[in-house]
Amino acid sequence: MTDDSDLELVLPPEEDRLAEHLASQRPFPTPGFRGTLGRHLAAIDPGYGPRPDRFSIMVSAYLGTGALFIALGALQAMGAL
Repeated sequence: MTDDSDLELVLPPEEDRLAEHLASQRPFPTPGFRGTLGRHLAAIDPGYGPRPDRFSIMVSAYLGTGALFIALGALQAMGAL
C-alpha cells in the first residue's frame, strides 16, 4: 500500500469528512480468522523445495538462447540477414 501522508490533497470539506469516515470504518478480520487463515495457507503451501541440479547452467542457457534470438531479430530488422 502507499503511504498517503506525503500527498498534498486538498479536498472539499464534505469529501474530507467522508474520507475520514471511510478510513475509520475500515473493516478488519478478527484475530481468530487471521490465525486460522494463516494456518490453512501454511498447510496447503507445497513450498518450493530444492532447486534442480545445474540450475544456474540451465538459466544461463535460456538467457543465452534468448539473447541470440534477439540479436538475430535485430540483424534481420536492419536488413543484414
